[in-house]
Formats: sequence, C-alpha cells, structure tokens
Amino acid sequence: MVKDRGSRGNVPEVLAQEAQARQQVAGMGKREFMEQYQRLAKQYTADPGNPGSYACEGCERCANCMFCKDCDSCYQCTHCTRCELCNNCSHCVDCKQCHNCAYCVQSENCTSSAYLVLCRNMSDSNYCFGSVGLSKKDFHILNVPFPRTEYFKQVKRLREEMGI
Repeated sequence: MVKDRGSRGNVPEVLAQEAQARQQVAGMGKREFMEQYQRLAKQYTADPGNPGSYACEGCERCANCMFCKDCDSCYQCTHCTRCELCNNCSHCVDCKQCHNCAYCVQSENCTSSAYLVLCRNMSDSNYCFGSVGLSKKDFHILNVPFPRTEYFKQVKRLREEMGI
C-alpha cells in the first residue's frame, strides 16, 4: 500500500513505493485489475469514517461535512439530516443525490435549487412542492405555477395535511 505524500515518511521511500505500485498496475491483466478494483470498492464501503468532517452525528462515509446527522456518502454538506449521496448542500432533510441545494426536503436528483419539497430532477428552481423535471422555475406545485402568496398558502395547507 502506498503512503499518502502528505504522511510523515521518508520522501525517497514513498517515491519508491509509488513507482513499485505503478509498475504492478501496469503489469495487471483484466482479471487482476478487476479483483483489485473490487477489493478497493469493498474496503471503501466497509469504512464508515467521515474524513474532514466536523460535529457530524451518525453519519457514514461523508467527507468534509459539518453539523450533519445520520447522512450517508455526502460531501461538503452542512446542517443536513438523513441525506444520501448529496454534495455541497445545506440544511436539507431526507434528500438523495442533490447537488448545491439548500433547505430541501424529501427531494432527489436536484441541482442548484432551494426550498424544494417532494421534488425530483429539478435544476435552478426555488420554492417548488411535488414538482418533477422543472428548470429555472419558482413557486410551482405539481408543476403548476402559483403566485407567490397563493403558493405559500397552498404549501402550508398541504404540509399540514401530509404531516411534513
């Protein structure tokens, strides 16, 4: 196993180990490569560590996250709860595979959006509820546009009725 160059170690020794590892990889056939790849993947999923994270509770395989709770495989998220495979998100709850989102709830595959609830495949959108596949849209419920004040009135009613 090659040491990280950032580790405290003898630089010539580390360089020699890296050269040896490169030589081993260069000589691998398909079978050896796939075996090594599977070993690395299994090793990664077995390690629940959270490198670079701060004050996270119950998280697994998250990196560089802060103040998150019960998240899995997230990157650079802050104040998120029960999210999976999200990155650069803030204050999201129960979201999956979201990128650069904030204050989203139970949403999936959304990008650069905020205040989404029960949304999927949204991008550059804000204040949507139960919408799917919209881009650069605001104040939509089930993909139907609403005036701002009416949107908040309907969302309040729906949240109460649905217990969200």
